[in-house]
Amino acid sequence: MGWGCWISRCIRQGLRRPGASAALDAAREERAQATVEAAVLLPVFLTLLLLAVQPVCVLYTRAVMESAAAETARLMVTAEGETDESIRAFALRRLAAVPDISIFHAGGPLAWDIEMQAASSGDGEVMVCITGAITPLPVIGVFAHAFGAVNGQGDVEMSVRAGYDGRPSWLEGDYGTWTQRWD
Repeated sequence: MGWGCWISRCIRQGLRRPGASAALDAAREERAQATVEAAVLLPVFLTLLLLAVQPVCVLYTRAVMESAAAETARLMVTAEGETDESIRAFALRRLAAVPDISIFHAGGPLAWDIEMQAASSGDGEVMVCITGAITPLPVIGVFAHAFGAVNGQGDVEMSVRAGYDGRPSWLEGDYGTWTQRWD
């Protein structure tokens, strides 16, 4: 019997050739050990990844909400004759930067609650409050109350406020008195 037949018979029967070291057996056992370790470590790694992803999504959404509230409040101070609907549309355009995915914002693009409090004459304070909700990932859902108030669907509610004075208290006079100084 030649070497080729003997090798194929050994492969079929799982035998090793005479004189082969025990290192091959040890290598097979180590490969099996690595498979077991991977089966244990992969779920742990994915869980840690989920724990890291959720706060990033929350922080991004909150940053966009704060920016939209501040820009809307500035618009309310400076824009004259704008309707509440056009100002609300301005805020919704800014909030469109948040992906329409439930871990960023639950309820779709029109689910934002935007409250605007305008000054009666441009001299008072304007306030914009934007409220939205995010759906926590299943692993973090158990700790959802730590992120903020939880609504009936289990979503975490987030709210931001921004306000500006229409006319700062240190500013004296009006446009007419300012331009008189230049004459």
